[in-house]
Amino acid sequence: MKNQTEQLTPTSPKQTEAKVEVIKLGMDIHKRQYVVVQQVEGEGPKAPQRFTPESFLSYLAKLRKRAKRVITCYEAGCFGYVLHRQLEGMGIENLVVRPRNWDEYGSKVKTDGRDARELCSCLDRWLAGNKNALSVVRVPTEEQERSRSLSRQRETLAKELKRLQNIGQSNGRYYGIELKMSWWKPCRWRVLEKELPDWFVAIIAPIQVVLTTINAQLKEATGREERQANRKLPVGLGALTASVLDQEFRDYSRFSNRRQVASFTGLCPSEQSSGATHHRGSINKHGNPRIRSKLIEACWRLLQFQHDYEPIKQWRLRFAEQPPGKAPKKKMIVAIARRFAVDWWRINTGQIQPEDVGLRVDYPASYAAKALREGRIVKHYA
Repeated sequence: MKNQTEQLTPTSPKQTEAKVEVIKLGMDIHKRQYVVVQQVEGEGPKAPQRFTPESFLSYLAKLRKRAKRVITCYEAGCFGYVLHRQLEGMGIENLVVRPRNWDEYGSKVKTDGRDARELCSCLDRWLAGNKNALSVVRVPTEEQERSRSLSRQRETLAKELKRLQNIGQSNGRYYGIELKMSWWKPCRWRVLEKELPDWFVAIIAPIQVVLTTINAQLKEATGREERQANRKLPVGLGALTASVLDQEFRDYSRFSNRRQVASFTGLCPSEQSSGATHHRGSINKHGNPRIRSKLIEACWRLLQFQHDYEPIKQWRLRFAEQPPGKAPKKKMIVAIARRFAVDWWRINTGQIQPEDVGLRVDYPASYAAKALREGRIVKHYA
């Protein structure tokens, strides 16, 4: 018996280390520190652990040897998807999730450890089948991400241009000098240099130089965006708007129904309903704000150019007898924008043609002028 017992006794610690099925990690990431909560299979979450970004990757490599699956999650934010791609390269499953307030009960206590613990608990529920526990973000490809960053760069430049020209006007107002919005443009600046006092020119001259540079970069970015929309588009949509929509939607085929598209725009009405009481309010603004603003801008133009578009015809009939006021006009534009987002998705996924919903299409002006000069398209005269 003694010999049999000795034969059954493990001779190496590795023989006692059986791989667990799954290890789940909730991560609250920062620039210099990652706070991580671990949960092994069905056990409870463990105490938070803190790592530097470098030591965390070493820690994960050890966990990968202990478990058949290691699943992690962290909130989308300013750190992008670099960590996500590092984890995938190590053979670890990762979810990037929508940020939210993890203090569900309003205790007004927020720490990195608590957030990581809630992330881990929600990940456990999500893996158990409760898909409402987390709102998973679709990670773009590296090419899509870089292209979208260039598209958003134009918006940043436009905001900076507006900010700096307002600073110049504010300086003028402080000293009782009225400056127009175009005060910094070269033709106007040459006149102002002669008219304004030298001491004031010295104050705003550096701003004018920066504005001129930003304006040149903005024109280049706008041209780059418009050149990407080298196809026939609904008249009034515009090449720039179409390009921004393409960059923000990224992949139209990822939406499986019109509800998902409308929800992504944030143009759905808010709702407070309980029992027999039903109340719908203003739009919930949950979704992509860039898509929402571009759709609203575009639909004001579509009112002028697309009289046969189905939702526009419906609203024109409704207001045929009495012109709408300010508030009804806003409701009308939001409804048209929501419908156009769905139709734009259907067009780009090949479900319908623009003519099926009454949309006229043509080459955008910015593209047509250049294509006509180069002979790529031919102008037909009636």
